[in-house]
Amino acid sequence: MAPKDLAAFAALFADETRASFCLALLDGRAWTAGELARHARVAASTASEHLGRLVAGGVLVEERQGRHRYVRLAGERVAHLVEDLAAQAGSGRGPSAPRSLRAASADSAMARGRTCYDHLAGRLGIAITQALTVRGLLRQDTGFALTDAGVGWFAARGIPLEPKGRRPLARGCLDWTERQPHLAGVAGAALCRHALDAGWCVRIGSERAVKVTADGERALYALLGIEPGILR
Repeated sequence: MAPKDLAAFAALFADETRASFCLALLDGRAWTAGELARHARVAASTASEHLGRLVAGGVLVEERQGRHRYVRLAGERVAHLVEDLAAQAGSGRGPSAPRSLRAASADSAMARGRTCYDHLAGRLGIAITQALTVRGLLRQDTGFALTDAGVGWFAARGIPLEPKGRRPLARGCLDWTERQPHLAGVAGAALCRHALDAGWCVRIGSERAVKVTADGERALYALLGIEPGILR
């Protein structure tokens, strides 16, 4: 890659509106241009211009259903890049003061538990990752890798590990609030999907925050020994 190409790609994130779009899309879902415009508090025409640049640059992909235009992150690699940039941007300085009580509550919920593209992050994601590691189900000493016992653990709980292309079975993703890696990859996505489908977690608010339910607290304690207090 030529230096000018790298500079052009980096410039796609060097705008607050485009950065806001990318962070919102880390929830793994497709958003309409109108939804993103309202989220970033910009005019529809402004949102359309920025989205066009992100799509052209390969950061987002566009889907159309009837008259509606949806966009989503172009894939897991882009999601990891956005999360890593967010972590790096927040390193070396303290958290900014929330603008209001509502903002403080939203920030707290995001730090407690959220989705990062298609896997769990925040204190919830870290707690699960650490519990899997302590029990010998996940290794972190030579990079992230499920052990044979870990593969068996997923199978015993009916959580299918379905490889997609060249996506790794397990990989670490630096958590931008906890400054530690949480579980991503095929296993991370499968566990997140199962947690939502089984009602262990529910999405809250318009952001990507998730809340662990009472059923989820019981399940995570029974299966991984995670104390409920950690998740609240």
